[in-house]
Amino acid sequence: MKEKEIQDLKKLLTAPQNIVIIPHKNPDGDAMGSTIALQNYLSQNNHKATVIAPNDYPSFLKWLPSNDAVVIYDQETTEANQLIEEAELIFTLDFNHLGRCGDLESPLKKATAIFVMIDHHQQPDDYATYMYSDTTMSSTCQMVYHFIDMMNDLEKITPNMATCLYTGIMTDTGSFRYRSTTSTTHKAIAHLIDLGADNTTIHQKIYDTNTLAKLQLKGVALKNLNVLPEYRTAYITMSQKELNQNNYKKGDTEGFVNIGLSLEGIVFALIFIENEQENIVKISLRSKGDFSVNEFARSHFEGGGHNNASGGKSDLSLEKTIENFMSILPEYKTALLKS
Repeated sequence: MKEKEIQDLKKLLTAPQNIVIIPHKNPDGDAMGSTIALQNYLSQNNHKATVIAPNDYPSFLKWLPSNDAVVIYDQETTEANQLIEEAELIFTLDFNHLGRCGDLESPLKKATAIFVMIDHHQQPDDYATYMYSDTTMSSTCQMVYHFIDMMNDLEKITPNMATCLYTGIMTDTGSFRYRSTTSTTHKAIAHLIDLGADNTTIHQKIYDTNTLAKLQLKGVALKNLNVLPEYRTAYITMSQKELNQNNYKKGDTEGFVNIGLSLEGIVFALIFIENEQENIVKISLRSKGDFSVNEFARSHFEGGGHNNASGGKSDLSLEKTIENFMSILPEYKTALLKS
């Protein structure tokens, strides 16, 4: 973010404002951690700040401090629309295209508020007046930490804020193992621990709490794992029937895409999950090395994200989606073998 933008925002935030903070649809740990932490920070400075999530999110994130104050748009639509209409500032976090926030896209496009984007994904749109966009960052939570630093307010990070920010950095870096994890990331994490983030407890709440249904669903994923060694690729399919049979809850398939990527010799992994309610197949893509799943998802599955972690969707049936994927894959054989 340029110095002039920082100074302009500081000036804007000197007087109390009605502020709305938006994560992307199907928010993850980084989206919820960053938005709740920012809401806590802005509220300290006498702003009326509210997080509006497009839809509900997994139960393993519901323990986050101030979670109860989050407004869920598809459950509290009237209240959310009024908050957006009255907003003077709207922060959008962890996404850079309004199409990523589902049914919230329409009211946001009608909003008269000033928009502020804080995001680390590639190819941002230009809807925001103030853009803090940095694709080298590990997470939006790390960016919120730096944003608060730009405001000269690091001393205002409370233990609850530190917990939220630590959660998002941890989840978006795969517990600090992805290449986006830098020495700067570790310095921020160390400071957040000093400020009250209990790293052991956070890890346990996110990763070490399972239900029997989730473990059984993982068994289905392992059974449905397909390995294509000639393309250094592995993929998993999950039908709606299989999800229903195993009492699927939102978030139960989190991390399953990494099962294929953990195999020796595999550099490209995907999971295709049927969603009858939305009439789509949701796709998560992961890679190692230089193979860009961001470009793959953008080119073929209406998605995108990062070079090594992206998402997409298909409007075809699960069977037809796999057929389409298999027809595309040979185009990338050389790139996959070189990666």
